[in-house]
Amino acid sequence: MNFHHHRTTNDDPDINLIPLIDVLLVILIFLAASTSFTTVRELPVVLPQAQAQVPEALATMELVISRDGQYALDGQRLDTPDDATLASALQQAAHARPQAVLRINADGQATHAAVVRALEAARLAHIPRVSFLTEGQR
Repeated sequence: MNFHHHRTTNDDPDINLIPLIDVLLVILIFLAASTSFTTVRELPVVLPQAQAQVPEALATMELVISRDGQYALDGQRLDTPDDATLASALQQAAHARPQAVLRINADGQATHAAVVRALEAARLAHIPRVSFLTEGQR
């Protein structure tokens, strides 16, 4: 018995490209259908310029807030200030200097509630101009 075939044929594997092209066309159609063609409209915005410091000609009141929530107004420590006491102290200081700017100098570790309490006291004291000191303004 001879199991060996002596026929030598050139049977190279053929790659059928038609299914590959079909799959790529389906992917292309899917991407084209799912892409949104909306244009993003931009508004021309002119950004405001900020001043780094309060002009020296204006009178200022400085409210310092420590990291543990203690307040000092113009160097004088306020003992156990609640909202009414803080507002009263700010109102007395503002009465002496009606055009003064309140500068709030809060510690970086001060609580948000302490700063909001100071802003609320400034509102109750009818102080219209409030600014915050940052590291560059000292």
